[in-house]
Amino acid sequence: MIIKITLIIALLLSIVIPFGAYALGEKSRGRYKRYLAANVVTFFGVLIFAIIFGYVDTATAAEAVAETASSSGISTGMGYLAAALSTGCSCIGGGIAVASAASAALGAISEDQTILGKSLIFVGLAEGVALYGLIISFMILGKL
Repeated sequence: MIIKITLIIALLLSIVIPFGAYALGEKSRGRYKRYLAANVVTFFGVLIFAIIFGYVDTATAAEAVAETASSSGISTGMGYLAAALSTGCSCIGGGIAVASAASAALGAISEDQTILGKSLIFVGLAEGVALYGLIISFMILGKL
């Protein structure tokens, strides 16, 4: 338990210290890159250390949780949640992509009407993202 608390504190400090040092000093692009590199190295170093040494007994605990979850129906609820998130997030992403692609396509078509077919392809590709999320959600629901 103390190891886990120590690792959590180390992770938080690996984020706070480099950005705090940058915030206190002169702001230049070179310093920012150096402090960002220090932040990434210390954060992922502590994270790898935590994965290797801090959570050795997780496998036995995960087996016990899986047995409990399968007997109580939690896995079914999580499957429905995963299906909903895959559809919802892909539709939001598709909407954002269609918004930018369609507005650019309309602007390009207003200048040169011969590129209508090319622009519709890009809008269709953006809409495909939502369909992929829907297919994934059907696959998840098929496993339940």
